[in-house]
Amino acid sequence: QVQLVESGGGLVQAGGSRRLSCAASGRTFSSKAMGWFRQAPGKEREFVAFISWSGGRTGYADFVKGRFTISRDNAKNTVYLQMNSLKPEDTAVYYCAAGAPPGGGTHRLEYGYWGQGTQVTVSS
Repeated sequence: QVQLVESGGGLVQAGGSRRLSCAASGRTFSSKAMGWFRQAPGKEREFVAFISWSGGRTGYADFVKGRFTISRDNAKNTVYLQMNSLKPEDTAVYYCAAGAPPGGGTHRLEYGYWGQGTQVTVSS
């Protein structure tokens, strides 16, 4: 059974940092892109960042460019999201996703596997 388990969420003050982790089990995703999405209350789930199978290519939503960094460790089957300069509008449940084409993807339908999500709350 494939599982993606996120960790690292919590409460942080505006301007602070947080590092999310997502550990995959049940299969390896070393040949697939992985990504992060988020969903705020009353809003649709939106793309945040992706990383290609090798880690050589990344992509970000405009609203996190320059603040968030995605990375992966294929030996650990884990993807990370380093979030800096957090803003109250970054408050959301953050979801790890896996299984996109090797080069990456920005659309939800490109990912076949999802974690349960981790809450990030940024206070002003």
